[in-house]
Amino acid sequence: MLSRWIMRGFGGNCDARRKLIGIFTMAKTMRSMQITELGRPAEMRELPVPAPGDREVLLRILAVGANFADLLIAKGAYQVKPEPPFALGMEACGIVDRVGAGVENLSVGQRVVAFGSHGALSEFACYPESSCTAIPDSMAARHAACFQIAYGTSHVALEHRARLKSGERLLVLGAAGGVGRTAIEIGRLMGAEVIAAARGAEKLAIAEQAGAQHLLDTATADIRVEVKRLGGADVVYDPVGGDLFKAALRAANPDGRLIPVGFASGEIPNIPANILLVKNLTVIGFFWGGYFNYKPSIPAGSMQKLFAWYEDGQLKPHICAVFEFEKANRAFEKLGNRTATGRIVIDVGEANS
Repeated sequence: MLSRWIMRGFGGNCDARRKLIGIFTMAKTMRSMQITELGRPAEMRELPVPAPGDREVLLRILAVGANFADLLIAKGAYQVKPEPPFALGMEACGIVDRVGAGVENLSVGQRVVAFGSHGALSEFACYPESSCTAIPDSMAARHAACFQIAYGTSHVALEHRARLKSGERLLVLGAAGGVGRTAIEIGRLMGAEVIAAARGAEKLAIAEQAGAQHLLDTATADIRVEVKRLGGADVVYDPVGGDLFKAALRAANPDGRLIPVGFASGEIPNIPANILLVKNLTVIGFFWGGYFNYKPSIPAGSMQKLFAWYEDGQLKPHICAVFEFEKANRAFEKLGNRTATGRIVIDVGEANS
């Protein structure tokens, strides 16, 4: 509330109001939802507010997007394995509160999205400047908090890795989930014919709202048969794995490309090389977060295009649930029991800022 009063009181003098925000919000302690033991729910703890290092910014966190990878990190089952205690939260929207030495492109008072392997579920968190991107003025904090991983994953996977072409047929598995729905939206914007596969009428309705032209219920349909009946898949986008991947592999057209982006089923499929050989198929490895380590220009460029689509009204993030900071564990429970039909957001600060 204080920061809003300052922003109004100093009108258009951006430098003055940003400096005052930094002075008046210089808290010494903060609340943080910490994993103190792998496999156990997070606990609210009070900790010192961290100071930004060189080329880092300190963010006052507004909202955090919950991701399936958070569940794996909490169990110690993800490729990134922080040692407890640590806070969950891979993506967040926040306001720059302080900047470290060498920061060139961000300043106090800016709203940004930030990406990291963990740490966002705190009232304050430090991030490298390179992991932060300023967001459009029109973008709500809740939308921003759940935007970059889901939309970034789908866009870079389909455009940069699979080279999806207009007129091709795209099969999206787990189509009503957080990333699946974004793959439908982006696939349509890229000119693809989209087949959505999800379980049950409610989830298929969400996929249809996102723009899918064909709907397959994985509870009743033989995916291999039905996709081939529709002409086969040129590109398969798979956040599920398991038996659905195996069916999609056999429904892919010659020269088809398959992109595993996650294993929500809990089963990492073995890929029969003989089928790849006979049908000239390509299975494409893809990890969106990895680009930040060796080619950050890829996600940065992607995000600028995605923000432009958002401002044009062509992307509409679907938030199915919002939880208060103190109830963050309930957000991850909902994510884990696979009842989410869209993105889940946790409010940490003033998410309407």
